[in-house]
Amino acid sequence: MGSSCRNRTAGSIALDCLIAAVSLFFNGLGIYLTIHASIGAGPWDVFNLGLSKTLGILYGNASITVCLIILAIDIVLKEPIGLAMFIDSLVVGKSVDLFTWLNIVPVPDSLPGRIAMMLLGLVIMGYTQYLYMWAGLGCGPRDTLLVGLAKHLRRVPIGAVSIVLLTLVTAIGYLLGGPVGIGTLICAFCAGPIMQLAFTTVHFNATTIRHQPLGESIGILLGQQKHPAKLR
Repeated sequence: MGSSCRNRTAGSIALDCLIAAVSLFFNGLGIYLTIHASIGAGPWDVFNLGLSKTLGILYGNASITVCLIILAIDIVLKEPIGLAMFIDSLVVGKSVDLFTWLNIVPVPDSLPGRIAMMLLGLVIMGYTQYLYMWAGLGCGPRDTLLVGLAKHLRRVPIGAVSIVLLTLVTAIGYLLGGPVGIGTLICAFCAGPIMQLAFTTVHFNATTIRHQPLGESIGILLGQQKHPAKLR
């Protein structure tokens, strides 16, 4: 069921914010596992970890900084912004810090074991991405950035834009000291298919979700708007 059928009251928006926050918290668990496997990190995490190492700050603080900068770029590109994008920016990185601090998952000694840990992390990320998107309060800042760039580079396929963007952030992250390895390739090539498989198992079609714009959500929360704008 799309968000256009749910986000009509302050209560429903608050519930969807909670769903997004919980799903993103456990999305952080998935990211933690991919990093903790210690065979290289995903492209954006290479960048975040490199920035964290260079500035001497926690991963979560580096992630929040990067996400807020990307959010600002999304706004400049005039892409739609939703409440969940701010939740994403704040929750995921700090949940990774929490799981890192707890350190309750031992790193396997063997390479196959570490690859299995990374794949488990990607599976968790796939299912939590489904819940996050199902809430209908906006996509992630980085996904929005990709779409925005593709719109402005009309002659370049979005796949090519994605490859260039991921290559760029990986290269910069590596120069900053971020971990690049076989895990980086696994994340780059397997994250998308695993997410799609997760969506398929729960019969979820992301294209049917109407993400509620930030202004609309705030209007309803403040009691200034009783119903979301009609679907075009």
